Amino acid sequence: QVHLVESGGGVVQAGGSLRLSCASSGRTFISYNMGWFRQAPGKEREFVAAIRWRTGTTYYVDSVKGRFTISRDNAKNTVYLQMNSLKPEDTAVYYCAAGGSVSSTPREYDYWGQGTQVTVSS
Repeated sequence: QVHLVESGGGVVQAGGSLRLSCASSGRTFISYNMGWFRQAPGKEREFVAAIRWRTGTTYYVDSVKGRFTISRDNAKNTVYLQMNSLKPEDTAVYYCAAGGSVSSTPREYDYWGQGTQVTVSS
């Protein structure tokens, strides 16, 4: 069982930065692939980034490439999402997820956090 808790969301002006954290209480965190998703009001949940547990290989949706960085610290059971050059269209609730597969599809992930709100003002 993996329990995920996100933190680090907030309100920031366009061009600013935020770092989201996702802490896990599960002892098997190290063996899960981790992803970040976001969901804006009235829209479907969207893939943002993922990191493979075995190799550390990272994956991003095109709209955040070069601006966002996903990383993980297995010793701290934590995955991060560093978000730079934020845009108003990045406004959403951000969720972290853990699963056996690296995928851009939400249903491929087994565990989800409760989400953290990110609001980017213009």
